[in-house]
Amino acid sequence: MPTILESTAQFTDFLQQNPAAVVYFSRPDCAVCQVLKPRILALLRQEFPRIAVAVVDCAAAPELAAQQAVFTVPVVAVYIDGRESLRLARNFTPGQLAAALERPYALFFD
Repeated sequence: MPTILESTAQFTDFLQQNPAAVVYFSRPDCAVCQVLKPRILALLRQEFPRIAVAVVDCAAAPELAAQQAVFTVPVVAVYIDGRESLRLARNFTPGQLAAALERPYALFFD
């Protein structure tokens, strides 16, 4: 299960505790977000199990979303050692995320 982040403090703590993390930003009224979310989470669980995963509901945590410059959804942000290293927004597929994560994942965990 992904960690649910609702505040900036939780977000900061999550990144400090997890050197490799993916954060999925979405809204409950976004149909694309709701369809894509289980596919992204399943991909991360199966192909990249050592990456910590969190979810941010931008409707419930608008300040957190704004602080992370998330003004459209869905957004998948990848953090390595606390810094954002990849961001996919709006029009992307799980396959594109997998292709983008393969090399950094292998370098970081091998």
